[in-house]
Amino acid sequence: MGKGDPNKPRGKMSSYAFFVQTCLKEHKKKHPDSSVNFAVFSKKCSERRKSMSAKEKSKFGDMAKSDKAHCDRQMKNYVPPKGDKKGKKKDPNAPKRPPSAFFLFCSKHRPKIKSEHPGLSIGDTQSAKDKQRYEQKAAKLKEKYEKDIAAYRTMGRLKRGKKRALGGLACCDSWGRKESDTTERLN
Repeated sequence: MGKGDPNKPRGKMSSYAFFVQTCLKEHKKKHPDSSVNFAVFSKKCSERRKSMSAKEKSKFGDMAKSDKAHCDRQMKNYVPPKGDKKGKKKDPNAPKRPPSAFFLFCSKHRPKIKSEHPGLSIGDTQSAKDKQRYEQKAAKLKEKYEKDIAAYRTMGRLKRGKKRALGGLACCDSWGRKESDTTERLN
């Protein structure tokens, strides 16, 4: 499989998975040389399972319950490796991505267009001239973002650590922007 921790216990199996596994073992005993087309084999297994009585099905249900208990015991003792985290924690001081040209257009024109033409989508109303104007705005904002992110990445860890220790409190954000600068982006 390649990914993940090789020492992690496998997951629990369902009663149907145990049933298919036993059917596969029976099939291999009867036909050791033949290969199995799983799609056809799976259909036959499902038909066979539908015709089974509740008593026969309960045997596989018991196997699944014991496997679940076994997996739960193994997972209690399992300790994942230290570097294995689900995702990166996003830095609250990092600059925000700029909106695209389409979102700039939508933020300005959506309320007016929706009131005039309720059945029309916002993408159908944008003219080529408008589109070009908002793409230019988006390009300027993207350039600014790229400069900000470059400055952010070059900022030393020590400087960021001090800001976190203070709780991130400052009169403006890390790039010297005031609140009015961020609202200006949308206009």
